[in-house]
Amino acid sequence: MARANAAYYARGRFGQDFTTSPEITQVFGELLGAWAKVVWQMLGAPEDVILAEAGPGRGVLMADALRAWAAPNVHFIETSPALRAEQASRVPHAHWHRSLASLPSGPLILLANEFLDALPVRQFIRRHSGWMERYVENGTYIEIPSDYLLPDDPLGSVREVNEAAILFCKELAARNAIGLFIDYGPAETAPGESVQAIRNGVYADPLLHFGEADITAHVDFAALRRAVHAQGPVKQNHFLTALGLYPRSDFLAQRHPDKALDLRLSVQRLTAPEAMGSLFKVLAVCPSHLPPLPGFA
Repeated sequence: MARANAAYYARGRFGQDFTTSPEITQVFGELLGAWAKVVWQMLGAPEDVILAEAGPGRGVLMADALRAWAAPNVHFIETSPALRAEQASRVPHAHWHRSLASLPSGPLILLANEFLDALPVRQFIRRHSGWMERYVENGTYIEIPSDYLLPDDPLGSVREVNEAAILFCKELAARNAIGLFIDYGPAETAPGESVQAIRNGVYADPLLHFGEADITAHVDFAALRRAVHAQGPVKQNHFLTALGLYPRSDFLAQRHPDKALDLRLSVQRLTAPEAMGSLFKVLAVCPSHLPPLPGFA
């Protein structure tokens, strides 16, 4: 599955099968840029600060964020040549990296919207003989006995472990950086199978159409909290409302009456519990000495 997603993004298919929050309204990115600027000021406004984004898609979020804060050092973590080209068209002065490890040293504020959900998960299923780990081989699932330590769930239960997400957050915490993660998933760890594929805007079989579908899984925010110090998670509607989603959208609607309806609909989509407001959560990985960050009070 990891190879399938790598192939998918390498082809530059981002945004063809789904719509992320930055694509819904410019206000989303502007609020995150303002958030990053306030956090930078909380750090003492260091001149060598790095503003980075992991999984930046087409660069829309960062382009919007830079309207709120003209950060001097912008870096992207992106492996797809096609997406790098799109990002460069919107943020031409950025620097690109294949991983977190190659970012320069110094104060770091990282934004990541729908990044962790695309990282590969390990999946386990409970059988009579114990926990089995599920793999994909030749287009089908196979199960292998596992000694991975998991709860004593009922037969047939499925558990997913996103070790890649945990490792990324640990690497971020190791350099005392601040990372803002916005993604979908439950606030508490629970059994359940969440791996899904989206192709041409509809759900698809994850085992079919290799490299042509976006494969994701719910983020286990509680597991991240157990691995590193963090604030949150809070629901996306709480976070965006606290940052000023409504007044900023109203301001834009007054300046651009022809876009007022679209702005109202975008706000509803981002905040309504039945849409993205409750399913999406926000988590800030940060040093323990920091006071509550904006949106987490």
